[in-house]
Amino acid sequence: MKGLNISYRSRGLGFLFLLCFMFILIGSQKAQGHSSFDLIESPTKYDGKRVVYSGEVIGEVMIRGDYAWVNLYDGKAAIGVWLDKNLTRDIVYTGSYKAIGDWLEVEGIFNRACLEHGGDLDIHAYALRKIKGGRAVFHRLNPQKLKVALILFVGLCLSLILKRLPKG
Repeated sequence: MKGLNISYRSRGLGFLFLLCFMFILIGSQKAQGHSSFDLIESPTKYDGKRVVYSGEVIGEVMIRGDYAWVNLYDGKAAIGVWLDKNLTRDIVYTGSYKAIGDWLEVEGIFNRACLEHGGDLDIHAYALRKIKGGRAVFHRLNPQKLKVALILFVGLCLSLILKRLPKG
C-alpha cells in the first residue's frame, strides 16, 4: 500500500482545487429562462429581479426616442420588453399573418408594475440574443373558399340586377 499513501496536504490541495473548479462552473452557468406563466402568475417573486425570457417577436418594433418596445410571445402569453433601440437592429421578422417572428432571448429587470410605463408589467432589457431567425409565411388559396366566394359574388350580382329591373 506504499503507492496509495497520499498525504493530507495533497488531499487538501486536491479538495481546494475541486472546490474552486465547482465555483467557476456555477458562476459561468447561464441564468435559467423564465416562462410568461412564471412571471405573470408570481409577479411579486420576480419584481425588480434579473430575469431571462425568450419568445417570438410579435407585432411591430415600436421605436420611442432612444428606446423601443418589443413584444415577445413564448407560446402562452406576450410580455412587453423595453430596450435600447440599438439592440433591435438584428430583428428582421416580426410575427404576423405574413411572417413567423425572430425568436429572441432577453435579459433584464422584471417589473410587475413599472412606474415609468404607467404601471404595466414589463421587462427592461439590457441584453438581447437572437436564438432563431424568423421567416415569411405564404398561405395557399383554398380552392373551396374560392368557389364559395365566386358563388356568393354571382348571387349578389344577380340580386342587384333583379332589384333594378322594372317591375311589371
